[in-house]
Amino acid sequence: MIVDPFSHRDRSTGEVSTYWVESRQPLASLVFIAPLLVTYELGVLLLGPAAIRNGADAWLRQFLSIIGFGQYFLLPILTVCILLAWHHTRRQPWRVSGKLLWGMAGECLLLTVVLRLLLQLQGLVMQTVAGPIDLSLEQTLKPMFGNVVSYLGAGIYEELMFRLILLSLLVWVLRQLKVDSMTSLVTAVVLSSLLFAAAHYVGQHGESLNWFSFSFRFLAGIFFSLLFVYRGFGIAAGTHAGYDILVGLFST
Repeated sequence: MIVDPFSHRDRSTGEVSTYWVESRQPLASLVFIAPLLVTYELGVLLLGPAAIRNGADAWLRQFLSIIGFGQYFLLPILTVCILLAWHHTRRQPWRVSGKLLWGMAGECLLLTVVLRLLLQLQGLVMQTVAGPIDLSLEQTLKPMFGNVVSYLGAGIYEELMFRLILLSLLVWVLRQLKVDSMTSLVTAVVLSSLLFAAAHYVGQHGESLNWFSFSFRFLAGIFFSLLFVYRGFGIAAGTHAGYDILVGLFST
């Protein structure tokens, strides 16, 4: 089950499809993230030992390897197949316009700025309460190309792991336990966002824990979850990648 609470609204009778509806379609998400996915996977290959994989990417590949599927390109292929299968179940047209993709790119840029402003607002509130704090989030130092590659991987595979898979799975489990739809969704959003925040402090490249960065990443997890539910996987992944690039390359 993939979280899709408003799918019935997309099947309008005789009405012209709008940008709001079309941009949420899994096929649009796939076409939109395809250049990011290809750049990330090829970038990791080109960087070789210098490449640092996104944590979600590494964990997903480790899980596939444990169950006997360690082929290198299997994860991106599965990502493509999941989105194609999801689109098939929605019975929507198999077409995506260039104008739609440009609109999605513009929306992601706008939402990237919104999330950056949310970081600044949180910082101001915490400074008022607790005094001066460092508003920067730790970043692993790598060459610029390596940074961009890593951020693209975070946008795609963190959204795949924490929103498309984990959030949807939590909603499904709660619904099987007879929890109502809204409570299931809210609970799944909160739990998946907490795990998303905590994941940044685990593993070889995990950061040192501090409450400012943890609380912001929890809020960011909620932000991305709402984007996933209401705006689709493509917008969530594109905004995530755009935000990481903005903060990682252009913030001091």
